Amino acid sequence: MDLLDWHRGRLSSRRLAVLIRHLPRDGAVARETEGEAAEWSVGDYLLAHAVDQLAQANWMFATVNQDEDADPLDPPTPLARPGADSVPDAGDEQPPAPVDPNPTAVQLAAFFS
Repeated sequence: MDLLDWHRGRLSSRRLAVLIRHLPRDGAVARETEGEAAEWSVGDYLLAHAVDQLAQANWMFATVNQDEDADPLDPPTPLARPGADSVPDAGDEQPPAPVDPNPTAVQLAAFFS
C-alpha cells in the first residue's frame, strides 16, 4: 500500500485512519514513538513487578532471620523497566524524599501477621 494513494484519492481518510490505528504494537512506528516501552507488554510489566516483590520478600525473610550482630543486608534492586531512567521535567515538583530501605520492627510485625 502506498500513502500517495490517499493523496491521489484512491484511499479514503477513514480507511487510512483504520490502518494507522491497527498498526502492530511491536512495529517500527510504535518503537519510534514509544521507544523501548513498545517492546514490553502488560504481561512483561506484571512479571517484572512479581519478580521485584519476590526479591523484596526474600530480602525481608533473610533480614529477619539473620544474627542480630550481622551487618544489614542490602535491599534488592528492582528490575529495569523502559523509561525508568528518564528524567522528569524540572517543574514545581520536588524530588521525592529518600526512603529508608530497612523496615522497622512494627512494619515487619505487620508484614508477618
